[in-house]
Amino acid sequence: MFLSSLWTPESTSLLMKTWDKMTDLSSSSFFSDFGLLLYLEELNKEELKKFKLLLKNEAMEAGGCPIPWAEVKKAKREDLANLMKKHYSGEQAWDVALKLFGKMNVKDLYERAKAEINWAAQAMGPDNTRAGEAQGDQETVLGDGTEYRIQIQEKFCIMRNRKCLLGEPKDFRHEIAEEGGKVLEQLFDVDVKTGEQPQIVVLQGAAGVGKTTLVRKALLDWAQGNLYHQKFTYIFYLNAREINQLRERSFVQMISKDWPSTEGPIERIMSQPNSLLFIIDSFDELTFAFEEPEFALCEDWTQVHPVSFLMSSLLRKVMLPESSLLVTTRLTACKKLKPLLKSQHSVELLGMSEDAREEYIYQFFEDEKLALQVLDLLRNNEMLFSMCKVPLVCWVICTCLEQQIKKGGDIRLTCKTTTALFTCYISSLFTQVDGSCPNLPNQTQLKRLCHLATKGVWTMTHVFYRENLRKHGLTKSDVSVFLDMNILQKDIEYENCYEFTHLHIQEFFAAMFYMLKDSWGITDCSSQSFEDLKLLLESNSHRDPHLMQMKCFLFGLLNEDRVKQLEETFNCKMSLEIKWKILQWMKILGKSEHFSSQLECLELFHCLYETQDEAFISQAMRYLQKVVINIYGKIHLLVSSFCLKHCQGLQTIKLSVVFEKMLNLSPPAETCLESCGLTVAGCQDLSLALTSNKRLTHLCLADNNLGDDGLKLVSDALKHPQCILQSLVLRRCHFTSLSGEHLSSSLLHNKSLTHLDLGSNWLQDDGVKLLCDVFLHPSCNLQDLELMGCVLTSACCQDLASAILNNPNLWSLDLGNNDLQDDGVKILFEALRHPNCNIQKLGLAYCGLTSFCCQDLSSTLSSNQRLMKINLTQNTVGCEGIMKLCEGLMSPECKLQVLGLCKEAFDAEAQKLLEAVRVSNPHLVIKQDCNDHNEEDGSWWQCF
Repeated sequence: MFLSSLWTPESTSLLMKTWDKMTDLSSSSFFSDFGLLLYLEELNKEELKKFKLLLKNEAMEAGGCPIPWAEVKKAKREDLANLMKKHYSGEQAWDVALKLFGKMNVKDLYERAKAEINWAAQAMGPDNTRAGEAQGDQETVLGDGTEYRIQIQEKFCIMRNRKCLLGEPKDFRHEIAEEGGKVLEQLFDVDVKTGEQPQIVVLQGAAGVGKTTLVRKALLDWAQGNLYHQKFTYIFYLNAREINQLRERSFVQMISKDWPSTEGPIERIMSQPNSLLFIIDSFDELTFAFEEPEFALCEDWTQVHPVSFLMSSLLRKVMLPESSLLVTTRLTACKKLKPLLKSQHSVELLGMSEDAREEYIYQFFEDEKLALQVLDLLRNNEMLFSMCKVPLVCWVICTCLEQQIKKGGDIRLTCKTTTALFTCYISSLFTQVDGSCPNLPNQTQLKRLCHLATKGVWTMTHVFYRENLRKHGLTKSDVSVFLDMNILQKDIEYENCYEFTHLHIQEFFAAMFYMLKDSWGITDCSSQSFEDLKLLLESNSHRDPHLMQMKCFLFGLLNEDRVKQLEETFNCKMSLEIKWKILQWMKILGKSEHFSSQLECLELFHCLYETQDEAFISQAMRYLQKVVINIYGKIHLLVSSFCLKHCQGLQTIKLSVVFEKMLNLSPPAETCLESCGLTVAGCQDLSLALTSNKRLTHLCLADNNLGDDGLKLVSDALKHPQCILQSLVLRRCHFTSLSGEHLSSSLLHNKSLTHLDLGSNWLQDDGVKLLCDVFLHPSCNLQDLELMGCVLTSACCQDLASAILNNPNLWSLDLGNNDLQDDGVKILFEALRHPNCNIQKLGLAYCGLTSFCCQDLSSTLSSNQRLMKINLTQNTVGCEGIMKLCEGLMSPECKLQVLGLCKEAFDAEAQKLLEAVRVSNPHLVIKQDCNDHNEEDGSWWQCF
């Protein structure tokens, strides 16, 4: 806590000495010219610092910034008083100061200042009564939890201002905060499917995409009253780097570090855990094994335990099970986290969008022509352009290319592979702008750094503490060398924490370890398992995703130009004997019966492409006799074609081309991308294919997580005049009623689409109403609409009835697996009896129908001359309903050809009636749904 100084006789004397000078001044002038300075003099160093920070926040909250922060930060007490006098009116300056004293909890100072104001106001006249008004403000500021919120604001504002990684784009944190605001608002929204608010949310993403920035923004926004104020009374932040350095304590002690004593005992808020949110930041950095059996975990948050037990108890919901959790982690640690959580809602941060990356590159390179050239080169290398999703990596890549341009180098070669680019960047760290070299690390220091990097990548350790550095022989002076070169960085928030400036930098030095290992003569039998090259070569992305970039860098470092560049940079000799070892491994691999999966082939091709050494690739590929390749992106096409042209001994090749980006390669007229992992990220390419391909008429996208954003892109493509699609299946694509507007707009503009399957999506009545409005327009050409399992009720039936009455094109409608009930279908049957209705096929399976609707249906069957097929399976119409239904079926006016009913589900009397119908109407087929055709998987009547 910040403690105020005591009110001393000296200060009283000083005030009295100035009184004579002030008797002729107004109260406003008194407080601004003299009184404020006297009170600022009473603040100690820490309190003055806190006052300045609060003054900065006060200006921001007020919607402006009247005092430049640079001036406030360096101002002494007298200068600060003058600044406040300059930028605020006298009374306003004192109001602000008094409010800040209250926020700082310097109650004695606040009370005396208020008393002095009142006393001075009475002595100088009744007109000045600002102090009384300020008291009301103070009572508003102080309250339950206010001090904790203030403390959180101060701490995380400081963190936000101080935290700046190497070369981080100047406006990155602001941009991330702006883009992440919507993400944060929706994290704990009620799930539309379950109707429940998620209790555990996992925010996952690659290194550097902004996970920590986002959750700290959440905490800061909550403290400022802008986020979650109706969901959570208190939010506590737990960071892995701090937790790792703790030993034994109680959970309440862990979260008390930011708890002000003026708030009272923290234990009182723990009695309402359902209003608490705990943020666990950087789960992937926790060094705990989490192997404790559940019966050994602790429920009591007041008991002292090892911190690993406390974290395991919190995550597994043994302790404070009613509380909510927000956990951030890298994708590579998800397998470790998932078994600990009983349920979770996962959100992946993807980093900068393609548009954001493009905008950043244009901002970085002021020359628009140059920016366009760089952008084109990066787009041609999907690996590099994908890396640019991480703002820091985007900066690294742009910086490296800028340096190459200034040197007159060929940036096309630099952009060819990730290894080429990072080799240039690493080399630049060892060379100053004037061409001189900094204090270069010696061979021993480099060896130890590479060993640290390699073990870290293998064990997914990216934060190193002093004991980690000592175990690898890195002294304080060794570390200083790499800190000065921006290869390592020290965490400015948590003591004793070090890390590489980015994960890719660590992976690069880890790959160098294998290149330098032979020249260092590390051959003793005590070497650790991760030093075994064979283990790295045998790794794959399914089992070891965290090793893939290191493996890729290793192959890239086999290029002789890269080797020469690094030898000059590090003043060392790198052995290329590793090439022979890899070729020996390739020889064994080629004889293996297990090497045939497309995953292994593609990953091997990626690695070989990274070498850009055609002679080496020819040697390596001669051992392969069979390859299986599944092309699902341009990068796969690039690396596969590059490697396959060097195949001489290849006997068998199995090649398939799928995925959304390959649609641009002249797909067949009927293309199925069902369950192919298509997400919103791929819909941009898909929409381009829909507008540019002249053959694609039938497209199935079922079982892909497109969501509302993805469907908007597809809908926009449907509106394009060049789109000739006739049939579109969007079953189980995870969109909601929000997509109704996009779909309806596309149906108005599209002239070719006749079949649309929207089954098993959360479309609901509101979404269907928007679609039905389109059918009132004669320009809508849709003929076959499938809405099975779209969470519809009887409330939408009036809109559906209007649609089938007013649009002569619509002749097939499947509404199965919706809760329409008797009241709803009665409205539909009334529309079916109208002479304008052209419906020939109607699906009503599993719609909650009973015998009460059968009389209306019977009447419809007797009068409708167009209805050919109707599905009533999985409804409890009963024997009474069958009797009513048979009246219509036996009518000579009934033209029905197919009736979906399970005769065996009825009693003997009803079956006898149905048999009589079959005899009297031999053209009518009565049969239940086909056994091999799931009722949610499309048109029931296509089985007949």
